[in-house]
This record gives sequence, structure tokens and C-alpha cells, in this order.
Amino acid sequence: MIDFRYHIVSLISVFLALAVGIILGAGPLQGAIGDQLTGQVEQLRLERNELRDQLDATNLEAADNKEFIVAAGPQLVDGSLQDRRVAVVDLGEVDGDRYEAVREQLENAGASVVGHVRLGADWTAETQQDVRKTAATEVTNLVPGVDEAGTDEKLAAALATSLTAKQLTAPEARTSEAVLIEQKLADAKLIEVVQPQDVPADVVLLLEPQPKAVPAADTTEGASVDEAKAYAVSIEVLLAQAAQARSEGALVAGSTPVPGDLISTITADGDLAAVLSTVSGIEDAPGQISVPLALAARLGDQVGQYGFEEGATAVIPPAVQLPPVDRTPPGVPESTSGTDATAGSTDTPTEG
Repeated sequence: MIDFRYHIVSLISVFLALAVGIILGAGPLQGAIGDQLTGQVEQLRLERNELRDQLDATNLEAADNKEFIVAAGPQLVDGSLQDRRVAVVDLGEVDGDRYEAVREQLENAGASVVGHVRLGADWTAETQQDVRKTAATEVTNLVPGVDEAGTDEKLAAALATSLTAKQLTAPEARTSEAVLIEQKLADAKLIEVVQPQDVPADVVLLLEPQPKAVPAADTTEGASVDEAKAYAVSIEVLLAQAAQARSEGALVAGSTPVPGDLISTITADGDLAAVLSTVSGIEDAPGQISVPLALAARLGDQVGQYGFEEGATAVIPPAVQLPPVDRTPPGVPESTSGTDATAGSTDTPTEG
């Protein structure tokens, strides 16, 4: 049993330590501790101000660099796609300002956007396979070379054909099959025609929508989103392949890549990267300027993944000098091109 004297000694020790602390804190240690804390606060304030000044300088330099790139853009792309016709396919809801910025660079390069469609949600929805199968059955006889293909391959080939197929004897005109395919896909709600198309396109630009915030992958909801995304990307890959196969050149362009999106999938797959060109970062001027340059490079048989992400082959596409466009129908002297080109035309499609 602890006796009363032990409690007395303990209380005295506590009060004695408290008294010593008060005396030292108010006396010889007061100045030293105060000076030390004041010095530390002042040092932290100076470091904060220096970092703020560095950040302001960096932001100003970045703004100047961006202004320079924007101003130099028209000169960089000038004539790189002279007289080429571009069909644009939105792979989802692409930001309107972003599309207009890309379109401006295409026009600066001498190209023109002759058609613009947007994929509907059913195009990549796993729950809408029956809808796609029905549509694919309706267009199979309008698309050459797809009798043995799967549903999504048929639809990809059909859309690419509708954008690029031209009459052999009248290259300025779309085939009747191309027009009918577009109509059937639109009726099935698989695509939305944003800009009606009157002439066949030379190249196809696939625009990937900006990424959306998704639940964490380690949750049930996140895992489900990842599976749906992977399913959708696998179908988008088929469309990119069909666009390249059935046109003179195709390009996939989008925002700075995130894991599992279309650009990341192509970049990570050696076989896909050897055939399909990509441009990332189209939310900013460098990416927008790279779009026409990359299309020109693909027309010149140069494939690459252009951007700042890991795995990109180059920051900017190489400069390519393309030959002038010749739309003279086969067997028609060049001097008569554009006058009698549509006379007696047939609707035989050609593949890019």
C-alpha cells in the first residue's frame, strides 16, 4: 500500500518542475527561444515569397510560350494539307471549342472539313449489341469485303466507307451506297450527322472526347466502369483500323492520355502503333497544330504517336511535302476534269 508521504513527495516534485520551467522560460531562455522562433518564421516567409515569385515567372513564361506557339501555328501548318478533304468522327461528346480550334488548324493547313458525324452511345454500349447487329445486317451488302466480319467490324467498315467512298468515274461525288449507309446508321441512332457531307473525304480524323472523372478502380463501381471502358475502346480500335484501311489516311486525336483510353491503348500496342497515328494534348495549341501535320505525315506513309506522354514517338510530327491533289477520273484527260467528270458515272466505290 502506498503511504501518504509518497503522494506528498510526488506533488512537491511536480510543482518544483513547474516552477523551474516558469523561471527558466521567463528568464535566461526567454530571449533565445523567442529569437529562434522569430528567425524560423522569417525564413519561412522569405522562402514562400521566393517560391511565389518563381511560380509567377514560370506562369508568365508559359503564357509567352503559348502565345508564340499560337501565333506561329498558321505558318507551321500552312499548305501541309492543301486541298485535302477531311471527315471528322467524334467518338463521343467532344468539346465544341476544342473541335473549332482543331478545325481552324486544318483550314490553316489548306484542308476543308467536308463531313462531321458523332458516334451515339449505342455504338460502344455492351447492352446494345442486338441494335448493332441489326444495323450491321442492313448495311453488309453495301460494304465490300465484310461478309465474314463480326458485327462491330462491319459497322466500322460501313462508317469508313460512307465517309470516303467515291465514284470511280466521278471522284467528286459520293457513291449511292455511301449515302445510304450514312442514312441507315443515323436511322439506327448509331451516329448523329453533325455536318452533312456532299463530297467524299480523303482522310478521316477521329476525335476522342475529353476524359471524365471515374470512381476508384478498387471499388465495385470503378471496376464496372473500367470494364465498360475497355469494351468501348476495343470497338473504337476497330473503327480506327477501318478508317485507315478505307481512306488515304486516318488519325486519332484527343486530350492528354489517361490509362485505358484509345490513344494509350494504341501507343501501348506495337501492332496498332505501327499502323495508327495519334496526336494527344489537343486541349492546347501544340496538340491542335500537330493534327494537320500528323495527317499530312500519314498521307506520306509516316506513322507516329505525337505528344508529350511516355511512349510518344515524337513531340511534333515531321514535315512532309505532299504532291498536289489530282481528282481527274480514270481515263479522262486532265484538261476536261471537273466538266464532264460526272457524266455517265457509276456508283462503284473505291477503298482508301
